[in-house]
Amino acid sequence: MSSSATRRAAVRAGLSLGVAVGGSGLAFGATAVTSGLSVAQACALSLVTFTGASQYALVGVVATGGSLAVGAVGALLLGGRNTLYGLRLADLLRVTGVRRLVAAQGVIDETTAVAVGQHDREAARAGFWTSFATLYALWNLSTLVGALGVERIGDPSALGLDVVAPAAFLAILWTRLKADPVARWVALGGAGLALAGTPWLPGGTPVLLAGIAALAAALLGRVPPSRAAAVSAPGRAGGGPGTADGAGSGGTR
Repeated sequence: MSSSATRRAAVRAGLSLGVAVGGSGLAFGATAVTSGLSVAQACALSLVTFTGASQYALVGVVATGGSLAVGAVGALLLGGRNTLYGLRLADLLRVTGVRRLVAAQGVIDETTAVAVGQHDREAARAGFWTSFATLYALWNLSTLVGALGVERIGDPSALGLDVVAPAAFLAILWTRLKADPVARWVALGGAGLALAGTPWLPGGTPVLLAGIAALAAALLGRVPPSRAAAVSAPGRAGGGPGTADGAGSGGTR
């Protein structure tokens, strides 16, 4: 395949993934407003954070009465995997100056998957920037639509939208949990720790402790870091930015 053909294929892959995943921001916008955030706060979170799993984690803490500080720490833990992606993409993309800062914002599960799946550096760059631009635009637009839609309903809790965040988060994780038995054990251990601490700890803290436990397992060498990150990361090609924290689910990202 010629160089131009590989770039076109990468662009198509980026567009397809961005369109497929970007609309999941509807669920995040609805969940964020249902959990107590304003429309402006929900949109700002998508604009600045842009990682589905981390966003859902923060909103989930707020929904249960936890503090923003605890939610922010949990979101940072979930987003830590993007640092590992950045190490891989730095050599592949080779961007400098202001473009480096812009590229850092787009390092999530989906864009990384598109970039590393290409056959050469030029195609990787084309796939990364196309998926980033498409997904960023649609994720933020759909967040706004979802947040505005729920705000105008009047009583969003009557629709049972309190289950959207956990359901979306489970969907983000399901693919990896099915494929990786080690990740399943880490996830079960974290869930057990969170459940045990729920009656005694402030809202959001049990989830934070579960995340710390997964990272500790990675540092001790019991679980490779990539697998530990998988228990809090969206699927590579369908979890939301993310997602993914994307979350991005949804993280998604």
